[in-house]
Amino acid sequence: MTNVQPAEASHESVEHLDSGQCWGLLRQVSVGRLAVWVDDHPDIFPLNYTVDHGTLVFRTGEGAKLGGVLGDTPVALEADGVDAESGMAWSVVVKGKAAALKGTEEILDSASLFLFPWQAGQKDHFIRITPDSITGRRFKVTPPLTWWTQLSGAVKSSPE
Repeated sequence: MTNVQPAEASHESVEHLDSGQCWGLLRQVSVGRLAVWVDDHPDIFPLNYTVDHGTLVFRTGEGAKLGGVLGDTPVALEADGVDAESGMAWSVVVKGKAAALKGTEEILDSASLFLFPWQAGQKDHFIRITPDSITGRRFKVTPPLTWWTQLSGAVKSSPE
């Protein structure tokens, strides 16, 4: 099936964001998706984070996510959002190295970050992502009818 996109929509620009704009947007939301390498495959975990002096900090418990971030492989965190009034969406990706916060002073400082995970449970490991790169883009959300095809409204067969 081929989606036909109007010529004027395909030429809409994507605004590439500078580092300052990316950090500003990351401060507006608290949920992102963390990509890590676990054993022999990539995995993605939703998490709550906060921005702290040019780094990202999150809490987690024991498990695959913690094992993935403490390995030697870099991690990536992606966050995004959309302004319903303007129809503008954004996406920011942070890539870098993650490390556990250690020492009494670091852990006490992290308590002042107001980092509250949505999911209950023991999350006593504080992790800091120090970025090697941060990239972002902003773009206009394409209206759904742009992607409409003659088959979009077709009756579908029942699953077997």
